[in-house]
This record gives sequence, C-alpha cells and structure tokens, in this order.
Amino acid sequence: MPAKDELARRRYENLVDRLESLLRTALKTQYQGYYGQLILSGEELAEMGDLKDVRRAAREAGHRLGWKPTTRLVDGRLFVLDEREVPEEIARLAADAAAEAMDRVFREGH
Repeated sequence: MPAKDELARRRYENLVDRLESLLRTALKTQYQGYYGQLILSGEELAEMGDLKDVRRAAREAGHRLGWKPTTRLVDGRLFVLDEREVPEEIARLAADAAAEAMDRVFREGH
C-alpha cells in the first residue's frame, strides 16, 4: 500500500508543478503577479484527472505564487483566479489597458 500512496503523492506533486507553470505563464509581467487567472477546458481537466484533485492542486499552485487562489467550475471549464487585493497603481495600469483595448475595438468597428 505505501508504494501506491507514494505514486499518488508524486502524481499530485507533478500536477501541482504543471499547474504552477501554467499559472506563471498566464501572468502579465506589467501587473507584477496580480490579476492572475487560468481557464482550463473540459478536455484539459479530463486529461489532468479527478476534478477534486485538480482544484486542490490548482489552489496549492496558486499559493506557491503568493496568490489568494480560488477555483470556479463554469460550463465544464475550471477557472483559477487570484483574489488578492490589487495595489492602486497596478489597478490603474490594468484599467488603462482595458480602456485602450475598448478604444481599439470601437475604432475598428466604425
């Protein structure tokens, strides 16, 4: 039985490492680690294993990055989000980027 437990532990640690890498890759450097999010499709979830384990591993991976992680399952997709309070200067930077993106959409649409 211990060998089976060890194998399960290693699988879980590999899953946490994989999710941490995905979370890190999804970050925008200009936001200094804030506004983190990852969306996993139903196919990706199925490939990773049991949903309960994936959610737990995603939260652990988020904690490793200093996040206040939460997970939400919506229409078969898993959202992993950082719910930390965002510093004012980074919130302003993100708001400016969103406004610029909206301006581009409106200019191109007209």
